[in-house]
Amino acid sequence: VQLQASGGGWVQPGGSLSLSCTVSGGTFSSYSMGWFRQFPGNQRRAFVATISSSGDTTLYEDSVKGRSTISRDNAKNTVYLHIDRVKPGDTAVYYCAASRESGGSYLYTEYDYWGQGTQVTVSS
Repeated sequence: VQLQASGGGWVQPGGSLSLSCTVSGGTFSSYSMGWFRQFPGNQRRAFVATISSSGDTTLYEDSVKGRSTISRDNAKNTVYLHIDRVKPGDTAVYYCAASRESGGSYLYTEYDYWGQGTQVTVSS
């Protein structure tokens, strides 16, 4: 199973960012999907958002709740993350991940497959 994330780059504070992650080699519709991020100088991958395999259930980390949307298109084997009103504190490497558990999770240990990460820099 391979995950390919894209959409990172430089964003001005107050702007929006949109990331996508396409999965190949597996059964995308059976996986719950998650987004995590690794802040500069920090080894840990922090939870951002997760979506169940059906797309019916989503969960967000508090700092992005209300300004973020995770969604998926099972026909395209792709999961998306959109964040509005970005802040410098959103600067990180963003990772998508797939779990064979269908319900979704905020725990990085619940994920079986990971993408390569895409850098997002929020700066004026």
